[in-house]
Amino acid sequence: MAQHQIRILVTGAAGFIGAHTLQALAALHPEAQLLGLDNFNAYYDPALKSARVAALCPDVPIHRIDIADHAAVYDFFAAHRPTHVIHLAAQAGVRHSIDAPFDYLSANLAGFLNILEAIRHHPVEHFVFASTSSIYGLQTQTPFVESMPIQTPVSLYSATKGANELMAHAYAHLYGIRATALRFFTVFGAWGRPDMAPILFSRAILAGRPIQVFNGGEMLRDFTHVSDIVRGVIQSTLSLPASTLERFQSYNLGAGLPVALGDFIALIEQAAGKPAVRELKGMQPGDMQATFADTRAANAAFGYAPQQPLPAAIDDLVRWVRHYYQTQL
Repeated sequence: MAQHQIRILVTGAAGFIGAHTLQALAALHPEAQLLGLDNFNAYYDPALKSARVAALCPDVPIHRIDIADHAAVYDFFAAHRPTHVIHLAAQAGVRHSIDAPFDYLSANLAGFLNILEAIRHHPVEHFVFASTSSIYGLQTQTPFVESMPIQTPVSLYSATKGANELMAHAYAHLYGIRATALRFFTVFGAWGRPDMAPILFSRAILAGRPIQVFNGGEMLRDFTHVSDIVRGVIQSTLSLPASTLERFQSYNLGAGLPVALGDFIALIEQAAGKPAVRELKGMQPGDMQATFADTRAANAAFGYAPQQPLPAAIDDLVRWVRHYYQTQL
């Protein structure tokens, strides 16, 4: 009897987490057929996305499709019939959602529905998708536990991610789709998004430029290295027993160790060998004062356990920033 062929589709394949996920899948599961999907949009420099793919997953076919294009998504699923879907494509960014809200309507709502509909008509064994720590919104009790209410978002971005979880729950109930939401906590690392604080700070400190520190630095973030996130994504996608996939579930993926923003900056200063010039600012609209993941559920379900210590992870990040942006610092 022919062995069951695993075909794993990663959407947002040229993105930060997507490309790292494909790289890890290729190493850990060489028997699987890997497929990528991305529209290489210009939210940030598409040249970074192309370079990221070339460095991390050059042998994976990545199809240029916008998930908001219903016909293109449906035709792709009909032609390729993935057995597993890791859906990471989305319009990212809390602050960008203040300035460009309609980008989130297209990618995060219409695009997500297109993926669900494609899976409804071309069933998969497991649908795993990216949610966010910002889904906890105005919750003040920490650590954040998956059972907490998510009805108090403080940005449109987090509201769309909450809507994704509700939509997936409905489709799991109606059509038996096995769906898992992964709530990511402040992911950083080499090849990261240039609009996020770890890279903004690293580039500025290396170049001797000021950094903007919001809320006077009085913020806590559960910074999580991309390698730990990717490990959790792959574990949840392929390791969960079928018996646990009869209904929708959500899990936190974070380091479980909140760090003061000032301490995080100090580690970047140490790795860069230069002091930061701080410009203290007020709280940004849409930001949360603190994030802190309770990861016991993910650990119990599929063995999730963060492994990357923060100082080493920041050393790796600053080393990459120094190399990649050497002519642009």
